[in-house]
Amino acid sequence: MSDSKQARAPAVDTVALAPVVDRLCREATLATAFPPGGKVTLPSREAVIGFVEDLRGVLFPGYFGTNDVHGESLHYFVGATLARALRSLEEQVRRGLAFTERHELETCDHCADTARTVTRSFLGRVPELRRLVASDVEAAYEGDPALKTRDEAIFAYPGIFAITNQRIAHELHVLGVPLIPRIITEHAHTLTGIDIHPGASIGERFFIDHGTGVVVGETSRIGDRVRLYQGVTLGAKSFPLDEKGTPIKGIDRHPIVEDDVVIYAGATILGRIVIGKGSSIGGNVWLTNGVPPGSRITQAEVREQRYSHGGGI
Repeated sequence: MSDSKQARAPAVDTVALAPVVDRLCREATLATAFPPGGKVTLPSREAVIGFVEDLRGVLFPGYFGTNDVHGESLHYFVGATLARALRSLEEQVRRGLAFTERHELETCDHCADTARTVTRSFLGRVPELRRLVASDVEAAYEGDPALKTRDEAIFAYPGIFAITNQRIAHELHVLGVPLIPRIITEHAHTLTGIDIHPGASIGERFFIDHGTGVVVGETSRIGDRVRLYQGVTLGAKSFPLDEKGTPIKGIDRHPIVEDDVVIYAGATILGRIVIGKGSSIGGNVWLTNGVPPGSRITQAEVREQRYSHGGGI
């Protein structure tokens, strides 16, 4: 930039700037919740996503991380990648605990010990995690006639990406890790449009076809061999409030979907209701009542039921 252009650049009005900065700092959410040492150390979103990508490379070696994996290098690749992922996880869990509990990161033995215990527990779950995500790939291959190979599902399907993230996040959620599980699932939500809360419990061979707009709430329970299509919502019908008018947390408010259920595009299922084993829920159905095993629910049936009971008129 020339001297003349630099000379024309407007100067910052420091007199006007100072009170704005003071107010922003004074009113910042974190400003009233610093730990005794006066320092807040947040987990790193980038590091959490890096951990997930390393773990994806462990779950699908050769597909992610590096494509130059062969029989002789497999053990080294998996071992080195998993070790790096676990080091990152332990640090981010430690940071998440310190931030949530407002402890001093560098001096808190509780946060360090808990992070170490959580990481070891998570390591023990990795083989089962691998089995579950492999079953999801099988479900995609068997459930989508447009899928020519399993590799295509691993590389390209947003449903596989989102459910892999959710399964990782769910294990951490069960272990009581704050913040990090939601970072993991919301990263997948951002990239795929599939929003699955880390608290949702999901059985094996889960398949989301197309995917965009799928929402699965925190207390949803999904059985084995369940298939969802785009735009499906497993949500809450209402939010019970306490005496102060704020939502009561920690109650079961989302659907239970039993084994072998198919829910077609745009269906909305609300409340703590049970969709019985082997049922089929048609496209764009709005359902707030449970259905027995083997049900076939269509829009016409739902409308007829509502009218016969005097509703929806």
